Amino acid sequence: MTLAEWNQFPREQAVDALLSCCGSHGWARVLVERRPYDSAEALVVDAEEVWFAMPEEEWLAAFACHPRIGERKAEVDAIGGAGAQFADWSGTEQRSAQATLEAVAAALVEGNRAYEKKFGFLYIVFASGRTAPELLAILEERLGHDRETELNAAARQQWAITKLRLGKLLEE
Repeated sequence: MTLAEWNQFPREQAVDALLSCCGSHGWARVLVERRPYDSAEALVVDAEEVWFAMPEEEWLAAFACHPRIGERKAEVDAIGGAGAQFADWSGTEQRSAQATLEAVAAALVEGNRAYEKKFGFLYIVFASGRTAPELLAILEERLGHDRETELNAAARQQWAITKLRLGKLLEE
């Protein structure tokens, strides 16, 4: 879709389109209310500002829409609320993580469990172009963070994912 088309969408359709980029309803609603945007760049700049102004609950809602790193497509299909486009993009972004050795995959599963137990939310990482061993190394390093540091790290990773997806959404 184009930015001009998105600017003209009815409110709920415009929100739904943004939810394919980021699972925060609050974030999507604010951006829809601020329409129209003159350029995709202006939308991205505003989207970043709005994202980092969101309360923790909105960040956690967005994180919860992601599959765990290393999950298979069948497990991704069980995620509700984010839509098929969100799940498809997650699968594409994590493609290299899907084709891993069993030992790395098992370590990712265990690392995800440890991460969720420690921080109370999913491990979020910009996975595009990264291998499973790289994702595991990042996970292990981030397990050393305190919760506040990690929440901010996860929010930055979510923003990187969202920015990539906004570009895909508005490809003309």
